[in-house]
Amino acid sequence: MADRIHSYTSDDIEVRYELKRCIHAAECVRRLPRAFNPERRPWVDPEASEPDRIAETITHCPTGALHFVRRDDGPEEQPDSTNSVSVDPDGPLYVRGDIVVMDESGETIVEDVRVALCRCGLSSNKPFCDRAHVDGGFADQGTLGEGGLKSSSALPPDRLEVAPSKNGPFVIRGKFRLRGSDGEEREGDVAAFCRCGHSSNKPFCDGTHRKVDFRS
Repeated sequence: MADRIHSYTSDDIEVRYELKRCIHAAECVRRLPRAFNPERRPWVDPEASEPDRIAETITHCPTGALHFVRRDDGPEEQPDSTNSVSVDPDGPLYVRGDIVVMDESGETIVEDVRVALCRCGLSSNKPFCDRAHVDGGFADQGTLGEGGLKSSSALPPDRLEVAPSKNGPFVIRGKFRLRGSDGEEREGDVAAFCRCGHSSNKPFCDGTHRKVDFRS
């Protein structure tokens, strides 16, 4: 999962960009085009706007491809007070909060506050989204299927744990709010989310990964 981190630095702020996790959601470009302009090289200019505005803009990057480090003693980004998982129509799961992403053996690969998880099954950068859903024609309206999100009897972990199972779903544990594309919200602390792209009860796993011989 490692990728080169590009750094763009001014006296007040350092912007870090990880290309492999960028899916061109373009929140940065829409919100602050003076500082983030893909038609320019370098495309990030940390001197083009106030460091507070740059930092605030970066917090809207849904994938975690952009981060910042303050060099002026300004506040660093903090996790959202409530962990959340949002289902993007025809796209990934956007996760925000205090997050740890593990591999299939249980080893930590990323600790972050924003990640985008592949749910079409086609990403070359699993478990993260790489925008393969676009070329692959993945289609799902993003509403919440039946059941799926539960409150376990065990004490949930302090952090939101994202654990992909081998050739199977994401199991997400920890207190979080789940949001569908139609505005429906549910709360719980454990759920198994489809990542093969074929469940009939999206975004939840219904076991179809075994029928389609999904390989992760």
